[in-house]
Amino acid sequence: MFPNRTKTLFEEIRALIKNNSDEDCSFWRPVLPWGGVYTIRAGQKAISCIPLFVKISLKNTCTIDGFLMLLYIILRDNHTFCREVGLFLGKQFVEHFLYLMDSYDYTTVKMLWIWDRMSKRQYRSVINQAALEIDLFGNEHENFTKNLENLMSTVQESLCTNWGCPSRFQELLQKTININPPHELPDRDPIQSAVEEFFCSKIVFCKEVGCNGLREFSQREFCYGPPPFIILNMQMWKSEHLSYVPYYLALSDHRYALEGATLFNREEHHYSAAFQIDGYWMHYDGLRSDNLILLNKPPELLLLSSLVYVRAPDK
Repeated sequence: MFPNRTKTLFEEIRALIKNNSDEDCSFWRPVLPWGGVYTIRAGQKAISCIPLFVKISLKNTCTIDGFLMLLYIILRDNHTFCREVGLFLGKQFVEHFLYLMDSYDYTTVKMLWIWDRMSKRQYRSVINQAALEIDLFGNEHENFTKNLENLMSTVQESLCTNWGCPSRFQELLQKTININPPHELPDRDPIQSAVEEFFCSKIVFCKEVGCNGLREFSQREFCYGPPPFIILNMQMWKSEHLSYVPYYLALSDHRYALEGATLFNREEHHYSAAFQIDGYWMHYDGLRSDNLILLNKPPELLLLSSLVYVRAPDK
């Protein structure tokens, strides 16, 4: 059990918005700043019994920072989601994660994700001047989205009409939701159309070697029911495809509401995030001194990396 605190970080941010909603403002202290230094006790010297401490230096943490911020906002803004997310990431992980965020212990939050969720092949580590350096340079969907276990896992079955097909029945499992931009803009919302295309049944030519049959795909379904939130990978989409971003998505007989997004600065190869609380949008950027600010207009010169939607309550 963790001790109760008078106010959570989420409540502090909400109070900031309530008191400054009509003017430019930033949070009173840095939130989840880029990088970090983590110190661990490594043991004791045999003679002097003085504890030895080892420093772990974190670099390029923006590939997890934005999503960690969004995960925190989602869990604090939707209390019932904690139990659901805990089924996939572990109840202890969720409780520890929230406690560390509310304690402003941001470097430990990042180490929790690295040690608990990531595999060693997903980051580089080297010894630099007697300190361990962990470099998370790369893609945020590799470092975060793919480490959400089966939270967004979907399955789609297919059957070939050719009885002689070498692989007549197939089951396609995917752990993330990757939607493709349209070849030409549809008459209605392109994002909703792309989501429907990802989940819909279809018939295509079978691609198995030597097979000339047709492959019938069933409708794609979530393996464990509709998740509490979904992340849409938007890295393949261009600005001309995104003239309209829907506030609501219809998905798997449920309605999902836009909660946030992650953004990419191509010149700096740097990720940031935006999210909303009580209808007001905040921009989080771990590299800046004022790294959590109220948004009065969309950030400029940033590309959309992902859209994050939360499951809306059933009416």
